Amino acid sequence: MSKLILVPTPLGNLEDITLRAIRILKESDVILAEDTRTSRVLLQHLGIEKRMLSHHQHNEHQSVPEVVKMLLAGQQVALISDAGTPGISDPGFLLVRESLKAGITVECLPGPTAFVPALVISGLPCDRFHFEGFLPPKKGRQTRLKELALLEPTIVLYESPHKISKTLDQLCEYLGPDRQASVSRELTKMYEETKRGTLAEIGAHFKTTEPRGEMVVVVGGLSSVAKSKE
Repeated sequence: MSKLILVPTPLGNLEDITLRAIRILKESDVILAEDTRTSRVLLQHLGIEKRMLSHHQHNEHQSVPEVVKMLLAGQQVALISDAGTPGISDPGFLLVRESLKAGITVECLPGPTAFVPALVISGLPCDRFHFEGFLPPKKGRQTRLKELALLEPTIVLYESPHKISKTLDQLCEYLGPDRQASVSRELTKMYEETKRGTLAEIGAHFKTTEPRGEMVVVVGGLSSVAKSKE
């Protein structure tokens, strides 16, 4: 039966793969991987040998029509990213949309997603939150920061280590240096760390401490600011 299945993979700790995810990867005819070299390490650890194809942000527009053809031909395709749930700031959306248009069944397994543990352990309200993903690299960045400054719920961002200091400086400028925040890095790995405090305090920390690993930034929204003044 043709089916596209999005399979979350561990953020770092290989114990976080689910039994269902392992079964789906074994049963699928093809595995689409963001980076086949990275995914091969996981598959070898699981003892899985399957045909793999590259599906990443630089080739997904060309890749999607061919994958849809495979699905229409009756194959089961599993989509994985380097880490976490496909489609969350990773390739996946285009393939899901076109598969649904073609009448193909699409499923997504539950599993690792970096922003969830970072949000929960931030100490900031998580009953309502805004997931921003990565900020625009250049065009529209300032406009977006101004918009984020007006949001009521907690804000969640992704950032790379070499841009984290610049982003924290900009968040201080547009949202205010006293906003409560946290930055989590290396989630589920041996050197997992979460730094909490004001944006100014966290920004100062990463100016004296070399940032390593992918970062999840959690910032209190306007509702948190109002409560802190009560």
